[in-house]
Amino acid sequence: MYTGSVCAAAVCLGALAWLTGGPGEGVRRARLLCAGGTGAVPRRGEAGGPVVEAVVRTVRRLAARVGRAGWCLVGGAVLALWGESVLPLLAGAAAVPLLGRRLRRRERRRAGEAREAAVIDLCSAVAGELRAGRTPERALLTVGMSGFGDGGAAVLAAARFGGDVPEALRQAARQEGADGLIGVAACWQVAVDGGAGLADGLDRVAGALRAERDQREELRAQLAGPRSTALVLALLPVFGLLLGGAMGAQPLRVLLHSPAGWGCLTAAGLLEWAGLAWVSRIVRTAERGDRR
Repeated sequence: MYTGSVCAAAVCLGALAWLTGGPGEGVRRARLLCAGGTGAVPRRGEAGGPVVEAVVRTVRRLAARVGRAGWCLVGGAVLALWGESVLPLLAGAAAVPLLGRRLRRRERRRAGEAREAAVIDLCSAVAGELRAGRTPERALLTVGMSGFGDGGAAVLAAARFGGDVPEALRQAARQEGADGLIGVAACWQVAVDGGAGLADGLDRVAGALRAERDQREELRAQLAGPRSTALVLALLPVFGLLLGGAMGAQPLRVLLHSPAGWGCLTAAGLLEWAGLAWVSRIVRTAERGDRR
């Protein structure tokens, strides 16, 4: 049984190496381990490794379909084969949608930050074109609205054909991270109705957005230490399991094959989740307080 679990783990590790390091070396090492380290290792496409080839194809299709979140399922499969229990596989499957949602939220935040930077660049560039003697519409058309998608195209169309540019800017400001366009729309409206200087107003909007961005980055730098500490503490149980396995204590067998182990595993998972949720709450509270 022990030899079979080692071979199964080696197969999974070979599949992981296929995905990360290249399409041949990881599989060859897995076959070599399962063969006991003797004999010729068949290459890809030759007979002698249909199971390995099937595992590789399955893992690659799964990773391509579910993205980076699929590595939770791959890791759960490795632990399930190593610990000879289905519990890690179920835990990995449950973690896939949670991690996927977190990754999507991170991508949306990055897209919002990119739009915020685009608003700052837009204000500075349009102000420069205005000071060079261009009209507001011509300055906006010259600079462009890259990074705002259909909302930016609507703004450019309004500027080109005499439409309501402030209203188009307010519509484009509904995108995440594009809130600064509301200030641009207000400056544009005041400049059109009252003849105020649009360039000065855009400079003020850009300065305010730049100061807010710098303040947020400074806060993130200050919170980097607590976040790193929380991450290290969250990973300590993993190192404990590895150390116990290296010492021959077989911690996975105790945790996955006994009622006492199930209780310890459940309590540890709840405490781990509570600790991470607590740290996340502290970070979110600090960020909200900083925005106020």
